[in-house]
Amino acid sequence: MRVQCVICDEIEELTDDTLEAKRLRNRPIHTHLCKQCHDRITARTEVRLATGRFHFFRSSRSIEDDF
Repeated sequence: MRVQCVICDEIEELTDDTLEAKRLRNRPIHTHLCKQCHDRITARTEVRLATGRFHFFRSSRSIEDDF
């Protein structure tokens, strides 16, 4: 399965039997991020959390467990 990163438009190949490929097929609203964009967003979020002025709100729904 060919997927495209929503931020940098990099095209990647996912194997069809992975969980991420199944989620993208069954729920098209889900988006794909390449590894570089995902790591960059994660690092910047951790820096913002460390400042103490950023509040990270999470719901108690079970869908948040996927993140």
